[in-house]
Amino acid sequence: MRAHPADRLNTIEGVAWRDWVRPVEIEPSLYAADFARLGEQIEALLHAGTRIFHFDVGDGHFVEPITIGPVVLQSIAPMIHAGGAHLDVHLMVSEPDKHIPQVARAGGDSVTFHLEADGDPGTTIGLAREHGLGVGVAFKPATPVHDAASAAQDADLCLCMSIEPGYSGQEFRSEALGRIRELRGLLPDRLFVQVDGGISSENVRQVHEAGASLVVAGSSIFGGKDLAQAYGGLVQALA
Repeated sequence: MRAHPADRLNTIEGVAWRDWVRPVEIEPSLYAADFARLGEQIEALLHAGTRIFHFDVGDGHFVEPITIGPVVLQSIAPMIHAGGAHLDVHLMVSEPDKHIPQVARAGGDSVTFHLEADGDPGTTIGLAREHGLGVGVAFKPATPVHDAASAAQDADLCLCMSIEPGYSGQEFRSEALGRIRELRGLLPDRLFVQVDGGISSENVRQVHEAGASLVVAGSSIFGGKDLAQAYGGLVQALA
């Protein structure tokens, strides 16, 4: 059964990943934002051309930190959707099936869960679809690429972590480039490859050329004074 329309008031109905993504998208990771200025920073990035925002949820178990959750998601979803953008929720949690209905009610547009989490990936993908969400499968640096590609066949995207999930500000692992290439070669064209961790203007082009269409950036955007300039610099590095 799909979610009742009343539970999806903050979302953009009938819009799928293929409608969101240009040849490549830079996704600002809100986990790295200044939460005292969150609304202001989102508005600045919307004006700069952001189409997709990355929203990390950590449960204190699958990853050490407890991060942001449905209350924050619900508060920012109307602003982001009014600006024509979308919310890509990354569940760094042990039991993703418990969180998916909350993400849908709070206004998420897509949800990505970890292959290493509890549960059956096919069941979790089906649950996300039942709640009207796009869906992705993420995997850590130590997980075999072919395992992730196999699990993601019915998803919209596969997220190759280029750091250990949990904390923003880590350095990009150079070995991730080979894993991205391998992943792109194993997935059908309809699935997007996403990369998260340590993205900067120095490596973003390499990441895209390796096969990523969705590139998550946190500290390289929110770590500077001018967010629009930082976002634009990453976009320009891809030109």
